[in-house]
Amino acid sequence: MEDQWEEPVARSPHSRRNAWIVVVVLVVIALLAWAFTRSGGQPSRSGAGAAGARGGAGGPGGPGGFGGGRRQAATVGTEKVTAADMPETIAAIGTVTPIVTATVRPQLSGNIFTIDFTEGQMVRKGQLLAQIDPRPYRLALSQAQANLERDLAQLNLAQVTLKRYQTLLSQDSIARQEVDTQAASLKQYEGTVAADRAAIGTAKLNLQYTSITAPVSGRIGLRQADIGNYVTPGDTAGIAVITQTTPIDVAFALPQDDLQTLLTRRTGGRALPVTAKDQGGTTVLAEGSFLTFDNQIDATTGTVRAKARFANTDGKLFPNQFVNVVLVSDTLKGVATVPVSAVRHGAQGDFVFTLQEDKTAKLALVKTGPSAGTRIAVLSGVKIGETVITEGADNLDDGSPVILPGDARPDFSRNRKSGWFSWLFGGSSAKGGADGAPSAAGAQGNASGEGGERRHRRTESAGQ
Repeated sequence: MEDQWEEPVARSPHSRRNAWIVVVVLVVIALLAWAFTRSGGQPSRSGAGAAGARGGAGGPGGPGGFGGGRRQAATVGTEKVTAADMPETIAAIGTVTPIVTATVRPQLSGNIFTIDFTEGQMVRKGQLLAQIDPRPYRLALSQAQANLERDLAQLNLAQVTLKRYQTLLSQDSIARQEVDTQAASLKQYEGTVAADRAAIGTAKLNLQYTSITAPVSGRIGLRQADIGNYVTPGDTAGIAVITQTTPIDVAFALPQDDLQTLLTRRTGGRALPVTAKDQGGTTVLAEGSFLTFDNQIDATTGTVRAKARFANTDGKLFPNQFVNVVLVSDTLKGVATVPVSAVRHGAQGDFVFTLQEDKTAKLALVKTGPSAGTRIAVLSGVKIGETVITEGADNLDDGSPVILPGDARPDFSRNRKSGWFSWLFGGSSAKGGADGAPSAAGAQGNASGEGGERRHRRTESAGQ
């Protein structure tokens, strides 16, 4: 009987140690399973490959193991290749230049009597802007008129005297010398009267110049003189500056390589449209047409100065403003176009991904042309009617599977979870573990068998 008890007593520490090891292993497995279910059943690619490898030594991991290098499909956005007329453009930076810039200066000296304009307002040609004190010039006009009256009286007297002398000369009652002297006096008075009349004209003109008017139509700037200031024609700043803004020009530089193209287009009598955009190039400020270019090329920069004219009825173009000029030199008719976001750049050049019938992406090298807005012309590489991928192409390769927004994404989560749990607990659904090592459930069964055998031995010994 002592021999029967010695064996279980001798094996008891070993059995307890095995039991504890099994319990610890089961707890670790349970924690791993819980962590997996909490993460939504989506292990990383590296973890997935390891799980598939553990599925069995004899073959690749199955769906439950999520292994074996499965390529996930990416959700992408697509758009058709369409035909459109695409303009060929020349871009440059230009400066808004008024057609006329006039400094308003007084034409005579005097104190400013009134200011009749508001800074920044639009003025018309001939509109009253300011007035110089007119009183001295009115007096000068009155004096000139008085001188004329006096000299006219003397002229009339000289005419009468000359007629009398001529009568006496016919009667041989006076010397001819006196007649000639009177005739000369008459001519002198006639000259004096003419000078008086010219002085009156000058006085009237000066009086008119006391009213300072706008020489051109346009926008007037800030005033440079106030009421009471003494101004002269030599003042550099003048009263204000007027710039003509409707129409208005934009000056810019064109590369000399584009000069022949423009000459050809202009020879054909075609008007070349020009667009002026803000400095960011996003907002269209005005639409106009190409006007002319300079008669020589700048040898330093290799460019030629050019001008475009804009109606500018809404006043969005301001003198000396910097704008982005887009000159349309030609138009490609019915060319294939794709969204700009579809074109990608690589070591071999530009390329796009086209959508195939089997829902895979195909890489196609393309030759791009001009762009306008959100679309760009494709001269070769794709055909009109094909579908290109515009979104989600960052991780695509040639032949990668894709999913469209309207398609259902394949659900591997259920298979992955059952595969994990089958591998952990020895279920039959883990295809990858069919040829592998014994499952955790088998290990648990072995441990339970050893415990039952020990209990059977204790019962048998007690009965004896």
